[in-house]
Amino acid sequence: MIDRSGRRAPNNRIRGPQSALTDFLASNNISAVQIRDGYERRRREAQQQAGDDADANEQAVEEKEEEERAETAEQKRKRKRREVQTIAKIKQSKDFKRRKADKEGEPDGDEDDIAWDMYTKSKPLPGQLENCEICEKRFTVTAYSKTGPDGGLLCAKCSKEQEAEKKKEAKPKKQAVSRDKRRQTQSNLLDGIVRNGPKMLQELCVEKVADNINDVDEFGDLPPNLLDRLSQILSRRRVISSRTMDLFLRSDLDTVAIYDCGKLETDDYIKIFSVVPNLSTLNLQCAGQFKDEVFNYILERNITLRHLQLYAANLVSDVKWREFFDKRGKYLETLKLSWLDYSMDDETVAHLAKGCPNLKRLKMKKCFKVGEQAFEVIGSLGNLEHLSLHLIQPIACLYIVALINTVGPKLRTLSLEKFEHANDAVLEAIHSHCAQLSKFRFTENDYCTDAGFVSLFTDWINPPLTFIDLSSNRDLDYTNPDGPKEPVGLASEGFKALMKHSGSRLERLNISSCRHITHEAFSKVFDGVKQYPYLKDINISLLTKIDTTIVAGMFKSCPRLTKLTAFACFNVKDVIVPTGVALIGVPNAQDTIVQEGDFVGEL
Repeated sequence: MIDRSGRRAPNNRIRGPQSALTDFLASNNISAVQIRDGYERRRREAQQQAGDDADANEQAVEEKEEEERAETAEQKRKRKRREVQTIAKIKQSKDFKRRKADKEGEPDGDEDDIAWDMYTKSKPLPGQLENCEICEKRFTVTAYSKTGPDGGLLCAKCSKEQEAEKKKEAKPKKQAVSRDKRRQTQSNLLDGIVRNGPKMLQELCVEKVADNINDVDEFGDLPPNLLDRLSQILSRRRVISSRTMDLFLRSDLDTVAIYDCGKLETDDYIKIFSVVPNLSTLNLQCAGQFKDEVFNYILERNITLRHLQLYAANLVSDVKWREFFDKRGKYLETLKLSWLDYSMDDETVAHLAKGCPNLKRLKMKKCFKVGEQAFEVIGSLGNLEHLSLHLIQPIACLYIVALINTVGPKLRTLSLEKFEHANDAVLEAIHSHCAQLSKFRFTENDYCTDAGFVSLFTDWINPPLTFIDLSSNRDLDYTNPDGPKEPVGLASEGFKALMKHSGSRLERLNISSCRHITHEAFSKVFDGVKQYPYLKDINISLLTKIDTTIVAGMFKSCPRLTKLTAFACFNVKDVIVPTGVALIGVPNAQDTIVQEGDFVGEL
């Protein structure tokens, strides 16, 4: 409504929109001023209450002191009666009897003195008032009140200060060795690596590059040895792919080694030869996609390979192998083939022998189709210096002897693995025709006798060997642990003859599973007096006659020993391992496998 002056009536004033909260507060007669005033009032009351409590505590203390001073005779009698009752209860407690027994015979050992001391030092119950031992401030005892240095209770402030001082004085705990680090240490031990200090800067850089391989665009001008080390690390981690392989390819290189080609395709192998035109040394492991097309590219481009090593290249046909040997075999000096079950038959080996006259190193391991006829043609390789054979098909002893008679005089290394039909005639042929060997491996045989090994190493004109592997030459009748009367395999006399012939230059020795070597023979060979100055690596696994004394003798007789493998040698216990030696396979050795200091003890 509008009055006569033209102004609106106050009750009819127009207002803007309001929120639901504003309407609610207005309907309940609540205003912001009222809320603020209530808050200020409560805060003032809380401050006043805190001050009143402090005054009340002080007043209570003063009143208590006044009451104690103005204690009446009746109150004093009641207090004395309570003290007597409490002391009587204390005298019945086990703690009192224990303290009395501890102080028997001492000046302060009277039972009344002990009981009174316990009464005065008894802790007040939660809710009672007590003076802080340090600051003497009056406070209320709680179940969480801390004990001071002299047995009294502490206030909250002094308790925090005491805890802070204890933390400062406490020695920092040694950081626990992570599981990954322990696992890496054990892995290094299995590889024969013992590290007594920090890694070399070069090794750290190589590992750092391997850790960030996905961010690397190129390796630059890294030398071949570092490239090979990077290839080993990355292959072990199984991260070699088409992109990663490109980092190892440079036009100025002549060597490419990839130790895990499981993720590479056929085009990747062809790329190797296109980017590295002067390639002469090629080492490809797990090369499952290495096919005929790769050899076609090699034959079309006139690529000259001198050293070729392939592992599991099963998709290359016999036809393509023969063509490669016929056209490019004359350049080959090294050929290492492993795990071929689809190709490489006797006819292909005949093409190899005819087309590779300059071959100096031949290794054929687990080639399923190679048989006795191949032995006849391998003997025609007149320049052969290194021969390593591990075949699946059984080979008669006659063919093995004929091969050694033919190629033996020029051989520098000879490896014959798992030729089960070989007998002492093979050892006799080696003794008669091999005079330049430095490495000799003859394993997994139960026909040769100990007498045959004695004849091999006795008066042998061959210089002392640096590498010997005669593992698993033993009798297979496990019902007779000591073996027959005439020892089969490498036994005591053969082992003595071996060490007498080659001990002065021997670096690596593997006689695992040669279970007929006696404890007496080991004691005479490793007596701590005889010295084998170059022996670094010994494998004596599965020789149950080995004990702690023999191992200690090895440490004493072999000053350069770095790796000793002794799986299933259960009599080796509590042996002290010298610095820098990796003792592998002995779970009941002392706590740390590698310890500081030289061997101390009786031999």
